[in-house]
Amino acid sequence: MSDAVRQWIAAAKHLVVLTGAGMSAESGVPTFRDALAGLWAKFSPEELATEQAFRADPQRVWDWYVSRREAVAAVQPNAGHAALAAFQSRHSGRFALITQNVDGLHQRAGSVHTIALHGALSEDRWLDSARACCTADSIEPGRPPRCSVCGNLRRPSVVWFGEQLPAPELGAAEDAAQHCDLMLVVGTSGVVYPAAGLVLSAHQHNARVVMINPEPTELDRVADACLRQPAAVCLPSLLRA
Repeated sequence: MSDAVRQWIAAAKHLVVLTGAGMSAESGVPTFRDALAGLWAKFSPEELATEQAFRADPQRVWDWYVSRREAVAAVQPNAGHAALAAFQSRHSGRFALITQNVDGLHQRAGSVHTIALHGALSEDRWLDSARACCTADSIEPGRPPRCSVCGNLRRPSVVWFGEQLPAPELGAAEDAAQHCDLMLVVGTSGVVYPAAGLVLSAHQHNARVVMINPEPTELDRVADACLRQPAAVCLPSLLRA
């Protein structure tokens, strides 16, 4: 089956790759649930990853995200990340990368123009709409940082539970899914929407779909091929041309 997929990749005019948490887990990045360990084991996701939680206890939520940033900084992109970046450098005109991951490992591996559906763990943004005083120069360090003039807080630039995906990124992802002729879906269980809907959209628009995941997924039913391998093993082999 891998040989057939390589042929599909070589023939594809528009290849889209969608990656999920499983790909980052291969680098040692704790999944969201696994990150609720140690000092954080007593908290639920709703207490650490919602706007309401942040407003109720900004320091606690900020400190948890600091711990997540430290965990990500301690790992490296794997061979799958490197294979995608190298393929993009050779075929940028017919390749789009969409990720559900916030860890930045694709970018650290060299991928550019990555469509990050759930934001970026390494970045911050203003909690409330920025006022005229909310500038880079007015940011006062703290846990969390804040505007020294009006007190507006900085928050992690990730999508929290109950929030919409950023419209520009979602729009770009939907456009890529609708116009591709091949989609590789890597390291995702296929249960989180709207990301999983991108796969269904590609399928409905007559693209071939290839699932790359060691375990069965909810999206196998629409797949033209299922490769039961880790991304770090499968992608370097598939994308070497």
